[in-house]
This record gives sequence, structure tokens and C-alpha cells, in this order.
Amino acid sequence: MFFRQRLAENATLSYFFGCAGIGKAVAVDVVAGDEDWFIAEAKNAGVVIAHVIDTHVHADHYSGSPVLARRVGAPYYLHESNKTQVAFDFAPLTDGQRLEAGNVLVDVLHTPGHTLDSVCLLVRDLRRGDEPWFVITGDTLFVGAVGRPDLAGQEREMAARLYDSLHQKLLTLPADLEIYPGHQAGSACGAGLSGKPASTIGFEKRFNPMLSMSREAFVDAVTVDIPPQPQDMARIIEANRHGIAPEVACP
Repeated sequence: MFFRQRLAENATLSYFFGCAGIGKAVAVDVVAGDEDWFIAEAKNAGVVIAHVIDTHVHADHYSGSPVLARRVGAPYYLHESNKTQVAFDFAPLTDGQRLEAGNVLVDVLHTPGHTLDSVCLLVRDLRRGDEPWFVITGDTLFVGAVGRPDLAGQEREMAARLYDSLHQKLLTLPADLEIYPGHQAGSACGAGLSGKPASTIGFEKRFNPMLSMSREAFVDAVTVDIPPQPQDMARIIEANRHGIAPEVACP
């Protein structure tokens, strides 16, 4: 397997990984303007981009994933709950679905809480073994923090769903499993994010203060001091729901 983590604007972390032997790759959470980077990386690795995924409809930055998918002729994926929200065709993801990119397998975990459509991606490399190697956690779990639950309203209800997603889906995974989040320090998508761009499930269980609370305490904690919403959030969400590049969305 090859693996690339890219730090983009707004402290956003994007991912490009796949199977060099069979020549297939996956792009995750591409930021608008970075499409050429992914295409160049694919050429350098001698692979085709087989899957382009957004872990949710982003509120803090324009997505480059739909544009990249169109340019390389790959399907663009979002969680199926977006069928009535997104104004263009996409490939719907379901909980438990598996995508294949050669020897690399990607299992979809639906983890609502930050948003209703949030997913995490559990990745394994069959050449290494059948055990999962890492999980891309999007805006559900960060290093040292968790995603904010207020962007869709109903903060306490969404915070409770986030707690359930964390404890029922992510924290049941092996302690040594690597996690790669959607943001690091400087992002508006959570509070208290670390500047470190990776961790493990076990380390977060031990040191992430949000993961040792009761459900009620967690809901209180993530809703008491919510940071300001991302700048131009409504415009960004609308553009991402239409698959519009930033130069089109912003006059």
C-alpha cells in the first residue's frame, strides 16, 4: 500500500492511498484547488483513481472531490442520507459497505454526530493481512478532541448521536489501530484539536478527555462552549451540495 496525507487550507487533512501492485487508488476529502495534486500523485504512483470519497458534506471548505471524480472518471461517494440534500448524482455509501482498490479494502462506518451523513473509513491491506490497518475518522474523532455537533442544529441530540458513534463504532476497534482525522489544530470543526495529524485508538482512549465521560457529561461538554461557525458556512454547504468549484461559487 502507498499512503499520502495532505495538509490543505483550514487545517484540513486529505488522503490518497491505494494498491500500487494492481494500480488502484482512493482519494478522500479533497479540497478544491488540490485536484491537480491528486492527479499528479496518481501518475507518479502509476495508479488510477478508482474511488473519490467525502466523509460528509463539508461546511468549512469547498470540496474538490466532485471535480476530481469528474476529471478522472471515478465515482464520487457520499453517505446515502444525502440523496435528498445533494443536487447532483453521486454513489451512495451505506453502513458496512466495502469498496475495493486492488489489495486495499475500505469498509464504511456510518458515524452520525458531527453531521447526519458523517462516515469513517476502515482500511486494510490484504498484502499485510486481514486485520484493519487504519481508520480515517473525518470530523467524528480528532486527535485530542471530537467533532462539533451543532452545524445542523439540534446540538444536544446530535451530541448524543456523536457519543453513540464514538463508543459503538470507533472505540470498539483495536487499540493499536491508527487514526487519521479530517483536521488538525486550527480548524473550526472542533475545539481543542491537537496539531498532531495522527494517533491510535488506544492513545485516544487514554488521553482524549472527551472519551472517558458518561453520555450525559459528554453532551454537556461538547455543547457548552461551541466555537463560532465557519466563515461563509451557508455558502460553502450550498456549493458543496451542487458540486461547484470555488471559482464558480465565489464571485
